[in-house]
Amino acid sequence: MDKCSFCGRSRKDTNLLIAGVSGHICDSCIEQAHSILAEEFKKKDSFDINGVKVLKPMEIKNFLDQYVIGQDEAKKFLSVAVYNHYKRLMQPPSSEEVEIEKSNIVLVGETGTGKTLLARTIARMLHVPFTIVDATVLTEAGYVGEDIESILTRLLQAADYNVEAAEKGIVFIDEIDKIARKGDNPSITRDVSGEGVQQGLLKLLEGSIVNVPPQGGRKHPDQKMIPVNTKNILFVCGGAFDGIERKIGQRLNTRVVGYKAGEKRYELDANNLLQYIAPQDLKSFGLIPEIIGRLPVLTYLNPLNRDVLRKILTEPKNSIVKQYVKLFQMDKIELEFEEEVLDYIVDKSLEFKLGARGLRSICETIMMDFMFETPGTKTGKLKVTLAMAREKIEKANMILLQAS
Repeated sequence: MDKCSFCGRSRKDTNLLIAGVSGHICDSCIEQAHSILAEEFKKKDSFDINGVKVLKPMEIKNFLDQYVIGQDEAKKFLSVAVYNHYKRLMQPPSSEEVEIEKSNIVLVGETGTGKTLLARTIARMLHVPFTIVDATVLTEAGYVGEDIESILTRLLQAADYNVEAAEKGIVFIDEIDKIARKGDNPSITRDVSGEGVQQGLLKLLEGSIVNVPPQGGRKHPDQKMIPVNTKNILFVCGGAFDGIERKIGQRLNTRVVGYKAGEKRYELDANNLLQYIAPQDLKSFGLIPEIIGRLPVLTYLNPLNRDVLRKILTEPKNSIVKQYVKLFQMDKIELEFEEEVLDYIVDKSLEFKLGARGLRSICETIMMDFMFETPGTKTGKLKVTLAMAREKIEKANMILLQAS
């Protein structure tokens, strides 16, 4: 009679009995063995900084270049920050007077220029816990929304609740501009999702021991807290800061009367004022001075021009065109785009001013009918022409006009 070689149960007492060369194993023993293996691998998979080959800044930038087109300035700042972060972690504890402090970063750029993409891409190559959190959901403790400590809860989850590893991690806080102070006078109203959040973030950014609820959510007296030291956690913040160009413009053109008003000032690029951004612009936008001081590295992302958008469509490893080709390939359909179609998509994206995200939405509009109709048919090849693309976009525009 067949029975499990591990637990001795017969075939009728098990759901599944798998035969081997000289024995059998039941489903229950397989599950138990799997959980033991998972536990063992979890122990071995802990983050060991000393055993990691740290890439140099130029190597980090080369990796980013495979996925993100352009934005060389932002890539350079990010590569140096990540490299220095690893160097800080590998620095042996000593009694020397020189202690390297962390350099938290702010990335400022219009929507669709690649802030979050840079963060997601760099997460692929890191050997430390990494998490992306959204600042828009954060509120002061006691109000509806997420507490500031939930940022560290996410980092703990990324580190499989290994506190020592989480304390060496990197956090990307997206939409940091959405917690700007709502009014110029801080005492008019209770600004629980703006200035209140900024003040709560101070202790995290500076470096202190924070009690974190392990499952997130509300803190209550009976809940066991996990103390996390944020001294070695690198914070990278990103935001669109919509309208900050006006603040930059006002600062650069302050001298409009007086003796020096007629002097020729250096030429400014009016189409890209973000390159002249300074900490005082963040202050006039609504970030409090204390938080600006704790984010010492400030860099910008360039608006995407026509050439960059055209490259984004086809060149990165996971470009939009490659994704569609792969989708159709799974249905055994060979997809091809005419060059004029790609130029047309770029022109429409510039017209709508949506950045790289606009490329995706325009492609979806053009490809939706094809994705609906072609699977299941005997079509072996599909070539998207300019006439087809124009027809789909005009049809979508007509539906929008009728709806309005």
